Amino acid sequence: MQDTIKTGIIRLGSRGLLWKTIVEKNPGLTLVAVSDAHRPDIPRQETYRYYEDYRRLLDSGVDAVFVAPQNKYRPKVVIDALGRGIHVFCEIPPGRSVGDMEDIIAAEKKAGGVVLGFGFTHRFHGAVCKAKEIADSGKFGKILWMKGVHGKSGGTDFESIWRSNREWAGGGILLDQGIRLIDLFLFFAGEFNEVKSVVTTSLWNIPVDDNTFALMRNAKGQVAMLHASSAHWKNTYALEIGLESGHMTIRGDLTPTGEYGPRETLTLLPRPTREEERTIGLFEEAITCFDTAAAAEREVDVFADCIRSGTTVLQGSSGDALRSMKLIDRIYRGDRAWWRRWSLSGG
Repeated sequence: MQDTIKTGIIRLGSRGLLWKTIVEKNPGLTLVAVSDAHRPDIPRQETYRYYEDYRRLLDSGVDAVFVAPQNKYRPKVVIDALGRGIHVFCEIPPGRSVGDMEDIIAAEKKAGGVVLGFGFTHRFHGAVCKAKEIADSGKFGKILWMKGVHGKSGGTDFESIWRSNREWAGGGILLDQGIRLIDLFLFFAGEFNEVKSVVTTSLWNIPVDDNTFALMRNAKGQVAMLHASSAHWKNTYALEIGLESGHMTIRGDLTPTGEYGPRETLTLLPRPTREEERTIGLFEEAITCFDTAAAAEREVDVFADCIRSGTTVLQGSSGDALRSMKLIDRIYRGDRAWWRRWSLSGG
């Protein structure tokens, strides 16, 4: 077992800078190299090397890399790293398509013994962890339904950024932000066998979706509803979970780091008693506040622990990423008019 894990960061956009900050604070990781061909303004540091070409970083002797380039490039970078026996933590989405994720898994299997994780950070939020504990306990019965919203304001330059470019991003708000809710639906209820959707570009002049709505049902009869929007003028993340004998709501606000966390709450409402039903809306709720700014730090701790112990990632695995990408693909395909409009393959 090694004392420290020599770590590199590939692309220092907003997410890459977040991972860089976390790596630098983690006592088990040592940042030794960064790579970004488009950031000549990055201050050079004596503590780590800088490369324009990510392949030079991969050949520099790093043990692990955090991969955060645009969606178009993520699969190749991940596969190149795995092929060199380097542990990988990849930002989500992992690519632009199911095929991208299948290629990554093939490379993971070929590499053997290399740790691969994906940034499904919401799984590490305090409110989500507590809600999962409550749901799994069975105290309030089984989950009946879930309803989630993930929305953001696109911004004045939204039409010109890479996330609004189909070639670079592969999809719009569903793939960019909705993937987090999709993963939570799968986390709480397992896979869905029925999918209906409406995929739209209702505001922005872009070739990807800016509002996507989905209705899903699994073999257990549990139903999930999703709305992902880039025309939601207040950045919003909310997940409601209806149980046989209770109701939970997780709600978070966007922080300066781009995470949903410090003001996150979990509201638990037990099923009203007969007496409470007579008092319209005057039910007793339990509201718990969570300081989950450290969720990403906990996620990185788990990744580093897996490397040191030689174990696989259990939360945010390649299997989790593949299941999310497959469900997203089904949602896009579920709106036949959308699929035909963009002449997407396999429709």
